[in-house]
Amino acid sequence: RAGQTDLRPPQECDLFTAASTFVFQQEESDSNRALIGGDERGRLGFVAGVIPRDRVPGFERMLWRVSRGNVFLRQAPLEEPLEDPATGQPINKTVFVAFYQGENLKSRLKKVCTGYHATLYTCPSSVSEREGVVRELRIRLEDLNVVLSQTMDHRHRVAVSVAKELMTWKVMVRKMKAIYHTLNMFNMDVTNKCLIGECWVPKDELQNLRRALEDGGKAVGSTMNPIINILSTTENPPTFIRTNKFTEGFQVLVDAYAVGSYREVNPAAFTTITFPFLFSVMFGDLGHGIIVFLFAGWMCLFEKKLKKNKWGEIWDIFFGGRYIILLMGIFSMYSGLLYNDIFSLSLNIFGSGWTMNIPSANLTGNYSEAKLMLDPAEGGYRGNPYYMGIDPLWQSADNKIIFLNSFKMKLSIIIAVVHMVFGIALSIVNYVHLKKKINILLDFVPQILFLVLLFGYMVFMVVYKYFAFGPYSKKEIADDPSLKPWGTKCAPSVLISFINMVLVSANAEVKDCNQYMFPGQEPLQRAFLLIAVLMVPILLLAKPMYIKMTTRKQSTPHQALKSASNGGAAGNGIEMTGSGEQGGHAQAHAGGEHGGDTFSDVMVHQAIHTVEYVLSTVSHTASYLRLWALSLAHAQLSDVLWNMVFRRAIKIAGSMGGKGLAFTGGNFAGGFVIYVVFALWVCFTVAVLVLMEGLSAFLHTLRLHWVEFMSKFYMGSGYPFEPFTFKRILNEPTRVE
Repeated sequence: RAGQTDLRPPQECDLFTAASTFVFQQEESDSNRALIGGDERGRLGFVAGVIPRDRVPGFERMLWRVSRGNVFLRQAPLEEPLEDPATGQPINKTVFVAFYQGENLKSRLKKVCTGYHATLYTCPSSVSEREGVVRELRIRLEDLNVVLSQTMDHRHRVAVSVAKELMTWKVMVRKMKAIYHTLNMFNMDVTNKCLIGECWVPKDELQNLRRALEDGGKAVGSTMNPIINILSTTENPPTFIRTNKFTEGFQVLVDAYAVGSYREVNPAAFTTITFPFLFSVMFGDLGHGIIVFLFAGWMCLFEKKLKKNKWGEIWDIFFGGRYIILLMGIFSMYSGLLYNDIFSLSLNIFGSGWTMNIPSANLTGNYSEAKLMLDPAEGGYRGNPYYMGIDPLWQSADNKIIFLNSFKMKLSIIIAVVHMVFGIALSIVNYVHLKKKINILLDFVPQILFLVLLFGYMVFMVVYKYFAFGPYSKKEIADDPSLKPWGTKCAPSVLISFINMVLVSANAEVKDCNQYMFPGQEPLQRAFLLIAVLMVPILLLAKPMYIKMTTRKQSTPHQALKSASNGGAAGNGIEMTGSGEQGGHAQAHAGGEHGGDTFSDVMVHQAIHTVEYVLSTVSHTASYLRLWALSLAHAQLSDVLWNMVFRRAIKIAGSMGGKGLAFTGGNFAGGFVIYVVFALWVCFTVAVLVLMEGLSAFLHTLRLHWVEFMSKFYMGSGYPFEPFTFKRILNEPTRVE
């Protein structure tokens, strides 16, 4: 029954039936006399309280088992949940009254209530006393509500006043914590009256540091002037590179690979030009470059306003590299002019150098069926090349892919060799600065000869073939038969010639053509190959043998004296402390490149270095072919999007207007089609060709710099200079302990 639970079994209800009848009779006959708490021998006791609602079923079963059905329980759920004083969470509870007979059941009942976390309340047995208690409780509740409301108002006022100062206090606490953390790294002098701290300071900032310490001492009324001494140490200093808003993005790209060693050549200075250039080779399109340039220009012009915006991590990445994107857009526009490509169309600014007479038979019917094959040997070329970039007529030629494929492949190989030679040449600066000039002879010379005599020679063949062989027509060859061996049909393949050079085999003979490009090419190639092969054992053995010979010449007393002098540089009671990664880097560089290695260790290291360089020379050169592949892919995707989407829509819209392609005479349907398809074409252009292709070209460019270029000279074994600045401390996320 709702609101009432009878814990008696159906066959054993005589006692409770009599008790219930007795209670009701007493309440009806005499309200001043209470059965509960009276003096009769058979009086009933009761226990009242509250219990969590989810514990009520188990509470009932336990009372039944403990009392064997001799307890009468009445319960009623509270409508409003109560607040748990321990957790503050709302909890639903139920009020109960349990009637019993005898002290034994009373003790058992209280134990069960304690076990089920029920809260018991003292309730008088008489009605008048209960009414008095209720009145007192209501008065107390009103007083408590007043106190609670006043307390909440006071807490609200305090919280509002604290909220105004919370950020200021937070900044003050973090600053004070950082200051005391730094002071804890100082050492006390012998007199325990002053602190001694050791740190790295840029030379240009030494006077500013001295002035700041003097001003700080005067501000606090110190009687002792600060003393700055320059210490000599064998530890490797941290790397500090000054950047501005333009060079910061390029420096971040370099540091993402590795932090340079102290005074090492910084690739970021050259990356400002080579990075956007290599990107533009793969992303060469004037129209797409304009889109990238406008987006980056908007970020650069309104950078102060946009810097305050918090639009997510992706926006922060784009905004941080806004000047990189700006240069990539400018270089892409330049490469687009060289490729003469703007949204897969061409610009005829200076006039084409071709004059093509297409037979009328090829133009009958559909114009798209006409075949346009450009070949200077077949005629049509006037001998005047296009002044800048590729001739616009190639955009309409059917052999455009063949021409661009050869052009961009050779261009990528030339860029590869020039870029890698430049990277190897930069290693000379590192050798001179680190006072290891012998490495110029033992490392640089074998490496540069191996690269130049093989792949540099291949670049030479590309350039020589361009100037030596020409597109002579049949009439010119008939007038001068000596030109036939130098025509395009007799031009040898550079790739086949290079393969024959490596395999030490002769070029195939062709009728009426020269076997080689120039006289003496075969012995020259064999000499280059022999010298390049000899560079491998020199690169493998020369440096370990030199280290072994120089190690024997060093005497043990001299080494002991040197180590003693180095050990006493940081003495006199002052310790040069370094923590974590910085200390590890300092110890690694203190002993030199192979300071503590045995000859076998040096030999293994040099063998790994030699094998890696020889294999990487081939693989890195082939890796630059991604310039050719991505450039062709980008141009073809743009061409497909134009011809299959927008150009086809123009034809369909033109056919809606009747004759011709003119959108006149109220061709609103055609105009609507153009409007919709143009919107789709713009969306696909921005999403696919600019964003996706741009991201792909960016990642490939990053790989070419990290792996192919920087691996030639960049050690990247340093650690960054992290000065004590409140700006960096306040920008760090707070760690929750």
